[in-house]
Amino acid sequence: MSTLEALEARRKAMTEWRRKIHAHPELAWDEHRTAALVGDALRDAGCDVETGVGGTGVVGTLRVGDSERSIGLRAELDALPIREATGRPWASRHDGVMHACGHDGHCAMLLGAAQELGAARGFDGTIRFVFQPAEENEAGARAMLQDGLLSRFPMDAVYALHTEPGLPIGHFAARPGPVMASLDLFEITVGGEVAHATRPHRGADAVVAAAAIVQALQTIRTRDLDPVDTGVLSVTWIEGGNTWNVLPESVTLRGTVRSFRPAVRDVFERRLSEIADGVASAHGCTASVDYRRRYPSTVNDAAATVTAATVARRVALDGNVVEDHPPQTAAEDFAFLLEERPGAFLFLGNGDSAPVHTPEYDFDDAALVYGAAYWVELVRVLMPPDESGTVRD
Repeated sequence: MSTLEALEARRKAMTEWRRKIHAHPELAWDEHRTAALVGDALRDAGCDVETGVGGTGVVGTLRVGDSERSIGLRAELDALPIREATGRPWASRHDGVMHACGHDGHCAMLLGAAQELGAARGFDGTIRFVFQPAEENEAGARAMLQDGLLSRFPMDAVYALHTEPGLPIGHFAARPGPVMASLDLFEITVGGEVAHATRPHRGADAVVAAAAIVQALQTIRTRDLDPVDTGVLSVTWIEGGNTWNVLPESVTLRGTVRSFRPAVRDVFERRLSEIADGVASAHGCTASVDYRRRYPSTVNDAAATVTAATVARRVALDGNVVEDHPPQTAAEDFAFLLEERPGAFLFLGNGDSAPVHTPEYDFDDAALVYGAAYWVELVRVLMPPDESGTVRD
């Protein structure tokens, strides 16, 4: 029986898990119901289970044989603060919260793989099934690391899968090197001097200064970076004033910066502060800058990516794996794990669905079998009972 055929027999269970998780979404650090479901399924698979790792994280450990090899396979637990508009029978029962990024599917297919591996074995080593809290903007991976993830549960390498709308069901996509961008946030407070709107010369107009700063920040990309480098800065929040005839005391700008290389990140941070200070001063105002580095860039190890893509071809529909998938300027906190261990972050096709992070998105259950089969094959390739782990096509 092929791996896909074996996982086909687990399709019903995976679908039920996925839809239960989808119907009861939980935001970052509050994933108690989801963590309990995951823990129960891992115990059924024969795993030793540790809960409360890094907050609400769960780690299941499955050991077979005598090898000291170990790998980590990661999925995410949390949902997003979005009101669902799919109209599905399994739609969110919690208004304003939904699984709009596929984490429900990521959990279900990793649980399916855990139960298949627990039943069939066929490997020699230790698997860490890592179910991480708070991926969405709250750095749950970093919290798990700070809670001793790698010292308590040693791993030689780490791997993750993520749903990809627009990529056909049963297809995979990979890329060595930077695959997702770093995530930085900033807040600029422009201080002015209050004056009546009819006598602006008696004050300092923070609104005009803020508007000029918004425009000037876009020159970082076009005039401070090497044209071959990629980066984006977006101002997403402007707030100031409380009436129509008075210049406000201050205006707040907030936004995000994305890039792939640490040197580019440094340029954005330095020039943002210089521009804000200089432009504000030119308008007789002040500027204070709070720049926060949240997630590093997600960088795939080259050798691990080759291995992962080779494994994906074994289970992909018609062997279809894109190996030069364009990097994305969205961010992913699996980056923290890849800073500590080699590994690969691959994409799994979700067909012609709505984009992630939208009210209409839903994980396609047809993808579950392919994702679970990938996990099973990856374990058997990396930790075979009688060989060193060399990939065999």
